[in-house]
Parts: sequence; C-alpha cells; structure tokens
Amino acid sequence: MTLPRQRGLTEQAAEAAIDTACRLLRLPSIRNEFNEIADRAMKDQMTYRGFLAELLMTECDDRSRRRRSERRIKAAGFPREKSLRAFDFDANPNIDAATVHTLASCEWIKKSQPLCLIGDSGTGKSHMLIALGTEAAMKGYRVRYTLATKLVNELVEAADEKQLNKTIARYGRVDLLCIDELGYMELDRHGAELLFQVLTEREEKNSVAIASNESFGGWTKTFTDPRLCAAIVDRLTFNGTIIETGTDSYRLASTRARAEETAKAG
Repeated sequence: MTLPRQRGLTEQAAEAAIDTACRLLRLPSIRNEFNEIADRAMKDQMTYRGFLAELLMTECDDRSRRRRSERRIKAAGFPREKSLRAFDFDANPNIDAATVHTLASCEWIKKSQPLCLIGDSGTGKSHMLIALGTEAAMKGYRVRYTLATKLVNELVEAADEKQLNKTIARYGRVDLLCIDELGYMELDRHGAELLFQVLTEREEKNSVAIASNESFGGWTKTFTDPRLCAAIVDRLTFNGTIIETGTDSYRLASTRARAEETAKAG
C-alpha cells in the first residue's frame, strides 16, 4: 500500500495519514501518543530532530516494557493464557467485578497481602488466579504459578536432596506466589509441614494467592493436623482478600447451553 504524499495537508488529513502509517509500520505507541507528544513539542519549542527523537524513544521504551512483561509472564509458568478481559462476570454473579478490578491494580501485592479464591470446580477460580497473576507480571512484579501438589512434591524432593532451604528461598523471593488446586488432595504431615515453611517464609513479606475447591472448614481433609491446618489458614487469610466463587459451574452451564442450541439447530 502506498500512502498519498502531498504538501499542505490539513491537520485532520495529517492525523489520518499518521494513524495509517503507524498501523502499517506497527508503531502502536507513536500512534497512541503522537498528539500528546506533538502538543508538548510545540509548547517546549522542540527542534524537528528533538521531536523525532521523542517519538522514536517512546516506541522503543514501550517495546522494551512489553518484552520485559512477556519474559515475566513466561517465567511465571502459567499453564495457559487467561485475562480479566476474557472473564464473563455476568456468568458468575458471585464474583464482584469491582473487587477484582481493584485487585488488578496490585496494591495488595505491594502491601504483601494474601488472596484466597474459594469455590467449586468450574466457577472461575483458576481463570481469576492466572489472570491476576498475569496482571501482576505486566506491572513489573515477579510471579510464580504452581499446583499445590507439584509444589509439595518439589519440596519433598528438595528435602531428600538436602536442597530444601535453597528451594524455599527461591519460592520466597518472588513477589507473588500463585498456588492452584489447594485442597484437591490430602497431604501427609511431612508435605503439609513443608508447605507451611514456604508460607511462613513469605508471611507479611510477599503475597500468596491460592485457589481451592474446599471451604476453610474442609481444609482438615488436606491438612490432617488441626493445629497445622489452623496455622496455614491464618497465614493465608490475615489482612487478605477472600473471594467465594460459589458452587454453580458456569463452565458446565455454558457446555449445556451450547448442547441445547446444537440440539435445537439439528
């Protein structure tokens, strides 16, 4: 595609040409910020070279930030991509959109507070956990995602290999540790104690976010020692946010709805 080039473009025509050129050249930052930078250049009486440098550095800085975000998201180890934009809040009225979008600001991570997502399968816990973890990575926080059983198995192996302190320190350093599927399997006392050590290492220093299909009252099935169970619940709830995603699987409801539509169409 060749853009028309002529002298004496009107302001409107010039803006349209810039918009088209930025799309073709894949310069989203210049496209989004051109007007603001141009107004500032006029106010500050920048030279043409200064104005061009400002535009190009804006694009370079944003690309660098995007690359860093992509690296942090990859390092987090999320099993799949999930975003808040893709979450259907209408399908699960138990989850308050305003609360979730407040969490997306990541102030709770800055304050080293915990987050608990509690509810049955198919109610959006893992989606929310991954999406909020992704938001944190995009805002510059170091994030790590893991399944509860995988974390415990890793800790047990580290203990056997006399690498436990090193492993706990590694999990202690990230700004946000996302633990999914906590409560799906019973943990023996040794495994539960090792998980407790990780939580203790992070207490009031770095945030933990968990997703569980069991209410806190049912956690004694996972952590069979009542005292240890109470201590773990205390560390995961103190000054934290608890979101109950409910018992009705919107994923199952969506599948049923599609099946009904298919049957009607047939």
